[in-house]
Amino acid sequence: MYLPKHFAGDDSVGREVMTAHSWALLMTADEAGAPFATHLSLLWQDDGSEHGSLIGHIARANPHWKLFARPAESLALFWGPHAYVSPTWYTPGAKVPTWNYVTVHAYGRPQVVEDTQAALDVLAKLAAAHEGADASSWGLDRLPPGNAEAQTRGIVAFRMPLARLQTKIKLSQNRDLEDRHRVIEKLEASEGQDAQATARWMRRTL
Repeated sequence: MYLPKHFAGDDSVGREVMTAHSWALLMTADEAGAPFATHLSLLWQDDGSEHGSLIGHIARANPHWKLFARPAESLALFWGPHAYVSPTWYTPGAKVPTWNYVTVHAYGRPQVVEDTQAALDVLAKLAAAHEGADASSWGLDRLPPGNAEAQTRGIVAFRMPLARLQTKIKLSQNRDLEDRHRVIEKLEASEGQDAQATARWMRRTL
């Protein structure tokens, strides 16, 4: 992606965004070179490598997983908070609208998890990440004996070792400090959760 230096975030920021906003878009080129995309939840894992890895699963009926064997990298796209910025929020002058946002592009080659127990481990980690760990949380152990194993036949679990990350935090860093404070105040006053979250990220860049 287009990534000016003043909007670039490091890998630690990228990991934070992927963990907090795990709903992603996975794209892989098909035989004609066209992108095939699937919306899904991906969980970042610290596997000891430089960039870590992602785990997830897709429906076996979805042909996307068959493209994993191709030599080209796949791209997982994560969205953090984002918000419209009106030029009326700036100090007076010839200024135009923009959009502030946080996003991560994660590149790697997905690997199908063939072993049933390893696939169940992927599913258990995904459920735990979203359910939490209290007594009322759902887990695979709530299914009848053998049911989880049977249901893995309908999905394809995979692991995606990450070759590189691109993290973009476009949060008005190219504006003067007064304009940045004015934008933050407007976003904080908004009722939108994305706008308020964008303001919090902007405060981190001051």
